[in-house]
Amino acid sequence: MVGARPPEHRLVSLHLAATLRAAAPHQSARGRAGRLELRPEDLRAAVHKGREANLVLFVVDASGSMAARQRMRAVKGAVLSLLRDAYQRRDRVGLVTFRGEEAQVTLPPTGSHEIGAARLRELPTGGRTPLAAGLTTAARVVAAQRRRDPQRRPLLILVTDGRSTAGPDPVTVAPALAGVACVVVDCESGPVRLGLAARLAGALRAEYLRLDDLSPSGLRAVAVDRRFAGLARVPAHDGKAA
Repeated sequence: MVGARPPEHRLVSLHLAATLRAAAPHQSARGRAGRLELRPEDLRAAVHKGREANLVLFVVDASGSMAARQRMRAVKGAVLSLLRDAYQRRDRVGLVTFRGEEAQVTLPPTGSHEIGAARLRELPTGGRTPLAAGLTTAARVVAAQRRRDPQRRPLLILVTDGRSTAGPDPVTVAPALAGVACVVVDCESGPVRLGLAARLAGALRAEYLRLDDLSPSGLRAVAVDRRFAGLARVPAHDGKAA
């Protein structure tokens, strides 16, 4: 509670001390004989200032086999860890995966660790890589959450090597996420690297990181560090691998 003010419409939260202070100077004029004489104009509403709530949405490439299973284990650990303290912060954490021919909302945004654990128990992997579908689905999730709570700040964490083997070029759907703070975590491995994730980071105006450079708890750290940063817009990436 940080202050008081006259209620604008319906009184939801009464600031008792401020209401008493507003009424006190008028008691003689109101002919107080015993108990305090209160009038509607004395009422004061409490002004609260809370922590800003965040939406952390992971968008993860679930195609392939061994590497995909390793990615999903890392993402699952990060999601469940974030959900452990999400309730106190009013945060929501969600997961979009893409594989085969489509993307799906594997975990609709939630603040419940129990729901997260149940929904993430089985995370299938394999198949082709419809990266554009993953971004399009993520944009729909963010838009829906904004309609429900315009004050919730979205942070999208995309875990991909940038390759797309199904659907349109993912760069063409990047405008659907304009204005959304994004981090691209490049999971490309091997001696020959194409740099496609860095290119996509540039299109998304996203921060670019390599999965290889993160600590074992790195995905959680990425979310925690950046959700407190108030990212509304991140600098454009130059499209070159760091």
